[in-house]
Amino acid sequence: MNRPWIAFFSQTGGEIADLSEQLGRKPDLIVTNERSERLRTIDDRIEGGSMLPNKPSIAEYREVLKDFDNPIITLHGWLRVVPEEICREYEIYNGHPGLITQYPELKGKDPQVRAFEGKYETAGCVLHRVIPEVDEGQIISEESFNAEGLSLDELFRILKDRSLYMWVNFLEKVL
Repeated sequence: MNRPWIAFFSQTGGEIADLSEQLGRKPDLIVTNERSERLRTIDDRIEGGSMLPNKPSIAEYREVLKDFDNPIITLHGWLRVVPEEICREYEIYNGHPGLITQYPELKGKDPQVRAFEGKYETAGCVLHRVIPEVDEGQIISEESFNAEGLSLDELFRILKDRSLYMWVNFLEKVL
């Protein structure tokens, strides 16, 4: 039997829709802090889910996760710091669109914009285990590429493709 997969997002949820299509499997639960209309229309490919407030408490996290035994939790633009207790109780992974293995200063919000504005020669993304410290967990995989001369739109597109590739490879193994 497959492990339960729970996916969190705060933005569009498009990555979850793309992953579901490539994996041939939807998450067992989608959790967001976006308004419910947006949750129901993620590319019309994913339906259902749970809502959390903008600053969820530990109890609120536990409430949405209570029905799942040993889930894999993935974060896709979940713009919240997961409480320490939840990080320790669950196996959680995050995709980060900054090559923090080479540029630790890209930890945190909007690393791809900072890399573009800083004219970094190399760009990339990582998949890492979530721990209480932001973007500090064990790196599971990374992808890098030459970013010289790319527009911001091109950089975003390549990062999206590379991130999707890493997620698919990882989730096929653990689910």
